[in-house]
Amino acid sequence: MARPATYDAIVVGAGFSGIYMLYRLRAMGLSARVLEAGTGPGGTWFWNRYPGLRCDVESMTYSYSFSDELQREWTWTERYATQAEIERYINWVVDRLDLRRDIQFETRVTSAVFDEASERWSIGTERGDQIEARYCVMATGCLSVPNMPRIKGLERFKGRWVHTADWPREEIDFKGKRVGVIGTGSSGVQAIPVIAEEAAHLTVFQRTANHSIPAWNHPLTEEAVRRWKEGYKPLRAKALVSPVGDVFDPPTQGVFEVSADERRRRLEKHWQLGSFGFLSAFNDMLTNKASSDTVGAFVDAKIRAVVKDPAVADKLCPRNLPIGTKRLCVDTNYYETFNRDNVTLIDIKANPIDEITPSGLRAGGVDHPLDIIVFAIGYDAMTGALLRINPRGRDGVALKERWQHGPRTYLGLMVAGFPNLFTVTGPGSPSVISNMLVSIEQHIDWIADCIAHLERNGRALIEATPEAEERWTRHVTEVAEGTLFLQAETWYVGANIPGKPRVIHPYLGGVGAYRVICDGVAAKDYEGFRVSRGKTPTATAARRAS
Repeated sequence: MARPATYDAIVVGAGFSGIYMLYRLRAMGLSARVLEAGTGPGGTWFWNRYPGLRCDVESMTYSYSFSDELQREWTWTERYATQAEIERYINWVVDRLDLRRDIQFETRVTSAVFDEASERWSIGTERGDQIEARYCVMATGCLSVPNMPRIKGLERFKGRWVHTADWPREEIDFKGKRVGVIGTGSSGVQAIPVIAEEAAHLTVFQRTANHSIPAWNHPLTEEAVRRWKEGYKPLRAKALVSPVGDVFDPPTQGVFEVSADERRRRLEKHWQLGSFGFLSAFNDMLTNKASSDTVGAFVDAKIRAVVKDPAVADKLCPRNLPIGTKRLCVDTNYYETFNRDNVTLIDIKANPIDEITPSGLRAGGVDHPLDIIVFAIGYDAMTGALLRINPRGRDGVALKERWQHGPRTYLGLMVAGFPNLFTVTGPGSPSVISNMLVSIEQHIDWIADCIAHLERNGRALIEATPEAEERWTRHVTEVAEGTLFLQAETWYVGANIPGKPRVIHPYLGGVGAYRVICDGVAAKDYEGFRVSRGKTPTATAARRAS
């Protein structure tokens, strides 16, 4: 049997996280290999390519900040970049930093097992590779495993069906077709207006109406780009300490701490600015039900002012959903689309889907003939990719066993009993509640500095202690209990996946505050972690000895 390939570190995933992790590992002089299932880099921006797909964070902040050269050499063309432009950017970064030679594409990781004798991780792949490494970094992404449809009769459908999270690379022709879109989260909200312009008829099947804020997207002028690049340093510094990792000014007043006129003025101002910045109008929208309802009523009025049919507008207004507790959508002409003659909205809470038929879909006993079905039903978020690999740590204990009642981590970075296994933006960290690029860079920098600390001090192993993991998991829950997030049935709490434990997955304490906590842990000699010399020398020590 051939000997396994050996590296100092294995990184799983070549999205934004994996690419930066590889860059940091190389800079430390460690051998590293990135394993990526796709044929190219990009992670979620490789697999997702549905019509209308854009980033919902402004492109100037949704980009790497670790390299001033990258910031100044690349120029974004729109306020919100398209999938194609983001994919071009990622490929440009990979080639600009000469990283491609250490990325192994078309390689899906199927197992990761910690060998206690060698103190190394053994990685298995779908194509039969066996690879060993001291460090294993799971850069698998929070939104990377599609929530696949579980609807009776799908196998009998004679038309074509696709999932927004696993879109084919070839273009789909909707012209003259009867199309059904199931789901009105971020993916559906972006795809629906574009598909409606092309399809003969579009039927939207909505389970839960969501809040959506206009993007007000536009091309970036040369002057705007110049101002951004000249101001990058203070803007990046501002994002690092902000609650959501972006450049919005944090609010200092609650909804009822201002007059009704000032409240309307401020909400209107933030509506016209667009984007997630709408949630920065007041500081208690996510913690006070009355404040949330008041802001929700403002959004309802906006919907009713756009949608001409009052009955349709009523369906589109969210019910029992505190604003921001389900991922806020950022749209272009979403509500306007429901004024089109070729668009129908079906409320599948009132008219549940009975089954997929050979010629379409039956909901509430009514048949809807369809040629194409688009499932915009999201992901098995935060834990899906990790549990699909299902790493095994000390004593062969599987992650699925450890997480049977919900994810438990220390800082969202490590799991007790899984030495030298790092999770980038894992459950228990701000991740999906934040600008992901800011959170990704913070995690990669922390992991890289941790590995450098181990190598520099001749320490072979680091792992979270069960006590620290328990304290952090309890803290994550307590913070969530002080908000309205637990009142909403969303993927933030695993509600979109049958059988998934209903617990809060992201940390809601804020990006800036979380950064301080992580830095403090490292400064206190990695408090809450067990650091040891182990049985075998570190990579640095082994090279010195040879």
